[in-house]
Amino acid sequence: MESLYWLLVATIILVIFILLNYSDNGKNHPPGPRPWPIIGNFNLIGTLPHISLHRLSQKYGKLMYLKFGSVPVVVVSSPDMAQQFLRTHDHIFASRPTTTAAGKHTTYNYRAISWAPYGPYWSQARKIYLNELFSSKRLDSYEYIRVEERNIFLSRLHKLSGDKVVLKEQIAHSNLSMISRILLGRKYFSESNDKKEIVTLKEFQEILDEWILLNGVLNIGDWIPWMEFMDLQGYVKRMKAMFKRFDRFNEHVLQDHMARMKAEKDGFVAKDMVDSLLKLVDDPNLEVKLDYDCVKGLTQDLLVGGTDTSATVIEWAMSELMKQPSLIKKATQELDRVIGKERWVDEHDHANLPFIDSVIKETMRLHPVTVILAPHAALQDCKVAGYDIAKGTTIFVNLWAMGRDSNLWDDPECFRPERFLGKDIDMKGQHFELLPFGSGRRMCPGYNLGLKITRSLLANMLHGFNWTLPDDMKKEDINMDEIYGLSTHRKFPLVAVTKPRLPDNMFNYM
Repeated sequence: MESLYWLLVATIILVIFILLNYSDNGKNHPPGPRPWPIIGNFNLIGTLPHISLHRLSQKYGKLMYLKFGSVPVVVVSSPDMAQQFLRTHDHIFASRPTTTAAGKHTTYNYRAISWAPYGPYWSQARKIYLNELFSSKRLDSYEYIRVEERNIFLSRLHKLSGDKVVLKEQIAHSNLSMISRILLGRKYFSESNDKKEIVTLKEFQEILDEWILLNGVLNIGDWIPWMEFMDLQGYVKRMKAMFKRFDRFNEHVLQDHMARMKAEKDGFVAKDMVDSLLKLVDDPNLEVKLDYDCVKGLTQDLLVGGTDTSATVIEWAMSELMKQPSLIKKATQELDRVIGKERWVDEHDHANLPFIDSVIKETMRLHPVTVILAPHAALQDCKVAGYDIAKGTTIFVNLWAMGRDSNLWDDPECFRPERFLGKDIDMKGQHFELLPFGSGRRMCPGYNLGLKITRSLLANMLHGFNWTLPDDMKKEDINMDEIYGLSTHRKFPLVAVTKPRLPDNMFNYM
């Protein structure tokens, strides 16, 4: 009798789940596959979610409705629909989900601008970024650091001439040095194993890579809340372990800066971005109090984004260029014509290098760093394109799918930078067919710095060196598989061999 009772209870629960998942409550949802009880449509999502969603959108359309567990999800796969969510109704979809393990465990409980929900704190943080940290005047003041670190990078490549170079490692090293000096005032990592600093370069890069991966995963507990405590994939455990290491580094940086503030007292002058943020702690003029965890969260966002984005773009760009050596020839012909062989490419030269700019645009079309924009969340019920979007719905904008849409691009799978020559398409969130940094209120505030670094490093790598594949490797052997995360990296790092194409005296920087 007791077993019959529990069977009846289980049946009732199953029926409730089915009704909850299958009923549309009279709403006119966008088209999409029918969800399963409990798991929703998770069974349709593979290890590369952007590809799974792209294939589904080819069947169900550019606006698609899914269920991830019990959470309604809308997937956007076209520029016109992206414009609806990121511009027309931007004020409704400007928030982030507030139930993610990543936001809670890796960003000081949503204090980083990347995961902070829309509201007074986020608005204030964004103003600080734009007015205090990324103003044109502030970025110009750090140009000398970008030039110095660029020269060190080129000199290091010159010393490695003839050797096999793991490209991502070298670019990430340069970016981390550059961003650390701009953001933190100096490099807080040791470039060897002598432990002069709190972490080595290798250890810190491991922390950054883990952060990128864990902030992009689909964690089951985020979508099926009653299963959160089980941590079925082990992601929360990894998040907590990574956060402990990252926080130890962040705390060391803050203590070092605060000690200098205390020593200099009234004569203290902000020399870097962390100094600027610390000066705002307990500022009575701020609408929302800024505490030390806020400073850590905002600093961490800048470290991760500033280091990873351009390194990832450049590695994908070089991968595509080495598959088509004729494109490298076009790039170097432009560089020789505009720059010559007696100097390096400066930041003010980029307006005169349209082919190099087109290479970057084409890379971001075919290999967007963020293949799916960080999730947006609906703050209220809304109608978009005649469909009902309920409050709390998570919105995914699939940039990867848009970059492969044959209605937008001729031969979309082909890497062809020439498609952008003479076209008025920029990367600043105004042209919705190309949104590498997003658009609207949630657009990446540091995109200008990211573009400066990317353009400078890529142009000078092509200007200063000839690039070949190692051993007997052929261009057809370059593997273009991906690893999914908040940024989408190459599964297998690109390895290349360099040979200088400029005079030796151009490399004497160290």
